[in-house]
Amino acid sequence: MSSPAPAKRQIMNKQGDVVSQSTQVLDVIRDGGTAIIPLDVAYAIIGNSEKSIRNIFTAKNRSFEKPSGMFSNFDLLKDIQIMDSWKHDIIKAVIFDANLPFSTVAPFRTDHPMFRNLAPFVFQNSTKVGTIDMLLNAGVFHNEMTKQSMARLMPVLGSSANTSLQGSKYMLQDIEDPVRDAADILIDGGLSKYHNPEGRSSTIIDFQSFKTIRVGVCYDQLCAIFLKFKIDLLALGKA
Repeated sequence: MSSPAPAKRQIMNKQGDVVSQSTQVLDVIRDGGTAIIPLDVAYAIIGNSEKSIRNIFTAKNRSFEKPSGMFSNFDLLKDIQIMDSWKHDIIKAVIFDANLPFSTVAPFRTDHPMFRNLAPFVFQNSTKVGTIDMLLNAGVFHNEMTKQSMARLMPVLGSSANTSLQGSKYMLQDIEDPVRDAADILIDGGLSKYHNPEGRSSTIIDFQSFKTIRVGVCYDQLCAIFLKFKIDLLALGKA
């Protein structure tokens, strides 16, 4: 028997505890629901069931050619993404030394326990040509949810909470109604840390070619860090 749909509700992040709110969000996702949460890069809409992923793509008017991203941290990335160890040094320089967010795309272990219970539709629409996009260091809510998702072996998947191609949203009230209405639980965290007039979210880097899949927040700082490892993101261009 399927679980009942969770009741729609809204929790004020400023007044709540990130640990307990993350647990509530993950409980909703576990039961097939959809959530909108605040990240440093922008608000995100997330789930991990076929129902919730279809709901997200429909609400955003998003093409299924664009896969969902996965919440991650350094430990989870090392377990899942397949890359040479020297590339881990770049990632550590970004997320630990500089304390910046970004996303990495790389081949991955399809047999990892995190993917064991994913529906085939969800797996197909969260990966692309044998690679997966993993978001790193996107704020306290992102980091706590990643930690708890690892303990549950339940991946958190999704994308920015906005109509496709209309720019990321940095305040809950700025998210378009169809996208907000798709969520069973919404967390209001106020203004995103990296809000910007261009509507950018996380920068996405292909860790095979080092081409830029998406120019996002902190891109100039990321370029400077990569140059220290003799990788010129600007010269390599876009994927």
